[in-house]
Amino acid sequence: MARLPYADLNAAEAKPLVDRIVTERGSVLHLYQMLLHSPPVAQGWLAYLTAIRQKSSVPPALRELVIMRVAIINGAPYEAEQHAPIALKEGVTQDQLDELKVWEHSRRFTPQQRAVLELTDGMTRNVQVPKTAVATVREFLDDRQVVELVATIGAYNMVSRFLEALDIHSDDERS
Repeated sequence: MARLPYADLNAAEAKPLVDRIVTERGSVLHLYQMLLHSPPVAQGWLAYLTAIRQKSSVPPALRELVIMRVAIINGAPYEAEQHAPIALKEGVTQDQLDELKVWEHSRRFTPQQRAVLELTDGMTRNVQVPKTAVATVREFLDDRQVVELVATIGAYNMVSRFLEALDIHSDDERS
């Protein structure tokens, strides 16, 4: 159970953003209902994560591998539950998802995916990453994509840390 009650979706300050989220995403996920305690933060979060997920030039399968790996490293089950179906839809295989915990020892990942996962691990486990991790990713992605990839890794570390700090889970009761 979450450490705070979920925000009132009918609160006057939240209602315009609730309507926008429902229009854009179909429903208000637990994550956004918690964020809606602060509509300005929720609005900024929505804008940032929409840019990461829908306006980035990083191939969607790579993006979803990153998100799933961050969720695994950070022990964020809500994040993984939300993104596993998206990952499969975007071209990540079930075998890759099954072996993502041990990707370093798996043959299911391409050199590009391995480079991206190495950078993901480095950024998620440490603040500073080896220069070689970025250099290897640059063999596969242009400068814009590298920036967007690094922003994606950072963004989903933010997501998992928020989720886990407030103990948000998809089976929580909400009002």
